[in-house]
Amino acid sequence: MRTEFIVQLEKVSKIYQQGHVEVKAVDRLDLAIQTGEFSALSGPSGSGKTTILNMIGALDVPTEGTVLLEGNNLNELSRSSLSELRRDRIGFVFQAYNLIPVLTAYENAEFVLALQNVPVLERKQRVMAVLEEVGMADYVNRRPDELSGGQQQRIAIARAVVSEPAIVLADEPTANVDSEAADTILDLMEHLNREKGVTFLFSTHDQRVMSRARRLISLRDGRLEADERKG
Repeated sequence: MRTEFIVQLEKVSKIYQQGHVEVKAVDRLDLAIQTGEFSALSGPSGSGKTTILNMIGALDVPTEGTVLLEGNNLNELSRSSLSELRRDRIGFVFQAYNLIPVLTAYENAEFVLALQNVPVLERKQRVMAVLEEVGMADYVNRRPDELSGGQQQRIAIARAVVSEPAIVLADEPTANVDSEAADTILDLMEHLNREKGVTFLFSTHDQRVMSRARRLISLRDGRLEADERKG
């Protein structure tokens, strides 16, 4: 199904049960993200940012409402179809990097392509090209514990984009790195967005990310508070 939107949320709510108390993390939210956007979800802790990313990324399911990715209703897909969608159409960048500690930088970046059964020679060409793009081609044999936080996040970005997903979901990607590394990571993501057309959706508390985003979606108590497009 063709659609101008990569992501559509239609009257989406998410309720968690904490003991005898129901917590509404997201409250009847409508949201649409177009191809090529460089957008950020902002708001205080508990505003629903990460929950929204998790539902878009098919890591969580809404209590009510509909989440569509490239026109596909995630509620209607089988478990195996959801796994394939996460593998093939969504790139993830996490606050804690989530690299596999026993694998080298190259092997971490290659991981998704290996799951996709991409031929070895093509994998090598694509992985080395993206590692060159993120400035990590000289670190291919290093394991995560031999890399700085900023370097680990660059490998995580390489892993997220090497399979050419429809969208990259980045959950607080600058939270665990220093200011210089944060600026480098944001420069890299902007480059991938502008030159390669990669669509990014962030969740963030970081003013640096918010200032770079070309669309700032502000949330409070799981509801849309403001939606500002820049430029």
